[in-house]
Amino acid sequence: MALQNIGAGNKDDAFYRYKMPRMITKIEGRGNGIKTNVVNMVDIAKALGRPPSYTTKYFGCELGAQSKFDEKTGTSHVNGAHDTAKLAGLLENFIKKYVQCYGCGNPETEILITKSQMLTLKCAACGFISDVDMRDKLTTFILKNPPEQKKGSKDKKAMRRAEKERLKEGEAADEEAKKLKKEVAKKKGSSKEGLSKISKKKANVSDEEHSPTGSQADQTEAPPADSDDDVEWQTDTSMAAAQQRIQEQLNAVTASMVMLSATEEKSDKSSPAREEKPKANGQGTGVNFSNSKESLVAQTNGVKHGNSKEKLVDAKERVADEIKEHLNKGLSVAQLKSFLGSISGSHQDIVDALFEALFGGVGKGFSKEVTKKKKYLAAVLQEDGSQLALLHAIESFCGKSSSEAVKEVALVLKALYDVDMLEEEFIVEWYEKGSKGSNKLSPIWKNVKPFVEWLQSAESETEDE
Repeated sequence: MALQNIGAGNKDDAFYRYKMPRMITKIEGRGNGIKTNVVNMVDIAKALGRPPSYTTKYFGCELGAQSKFDEKTGTSHVNGAHDTAKLAGLLENFIKKYVQCYGCGNPETEILITKSQMLTLKCAACGFISDVDMRDKLTTFILKNPPEQKKGSKDKKAMRRAEKERLKEGEAADEEAKKLKKEVAKKKGSSKEGLSKISKKKANVSDEEHSPTGSQADQTEAPPADSDDDVEWQTDTSMAAAQQRIQEQLNAVTASMVMLSATEEKSDKSSPAREEKPKANGQGTGVNFSNSKESLVAQTNGVKHGNSKEKLVDAKERVADEIKEHLNKGLSVAQLKSFLGSISGSHQDIVDALFEALFGGVGKGFSKEVTKKKKYLAAVLQEDGSQLALLHAIESFCGKSSSEAVKEVALVLKALYDVDMLEEEFIVEWYEKGSKGSNKLSPIWKNVKPFVEWLQSAESETEDE
């Protein structure tokens, strides 16, 4: 059965998790007895979390025709011949009024009847309570036929966790199978190496048995002093050796600046006392070697330490600009993923640059922009630890954004959590470390706290069951 996203505003979102079957209708009867049968009304209502009698009655109220839902057979009839597109449009209006949260647009809501006989929608995601317009004709039908208390929300959460655990167990089993294969391959390789070593030893023994008597004496003789067979060449990386190489480079650079006459060179070679004098006070050649060395080292340290942060910031900005240029060209997710893989730098820097390129300058409406462009964020969620990298990117972005964007950070996390791009264990870990770390005074933690508490309460309720 073909599926579609719940809500007309989410029809083009390939990563939207809430789906329902496409409507199937059938015209039955003739003349005055002609009727339209919504064949899969039960499946549609189940996906929306509403009784099928509500949707059937809504069609009758909007079309001004009689409608009936048979609980025993599960058939839904509306008098008259109606097109599928027309009924689908009415179903979208029903979803907006009686299914989707008025705050975040999430369809995970529950109809509640207050003491004053008013209908409200309580969102299980953000906790927002929406007031339903009581002027609608369907509200009287709902008051007379109240919905049953929603019991499947916790079960759905438990099923999702069980599915994730099952996938993790499958991945662990695959890794164990790969390790076994590698161990078997290593054993085969070691057995082959052992056989080759045994054959080489036998060959050497046979050569020694047939060698002349004088060959052993030649082998026991000490090698000559000029022989380089036993010398191991390597680069000395100690601090003293590094300073010596710097001194040699300085001498080579300053040698071109020093002009000595032939008489001065001869006198330096002939008198050792005169040779020691320039070394003592740095004079005689017109160049102060100690000062030149200190200035070069100071310049090198300034480049390495003083400007490293500025260069890092400039590099991130350049990467973000490059990503913006490629996104403006209309890159697909696969093309963006390959482009990001070609960029040099740490994974955290690439995620920060991508987040800045996608949402730089966004204030109010931050959560909506993330919902629209979340398919591009999925391009960097392929490596281990990428979820924490995305959370740190959100944190750094909010640190330099407006207060309006920071207020919507909980909605951003909720949107990414609904499409399984962020898992609750990583969100809780990130929140606990950040709220107690050096950046604990940031307003982001105050806005994230209600969402984290909702995650923890849902998890504790599931464990109690």
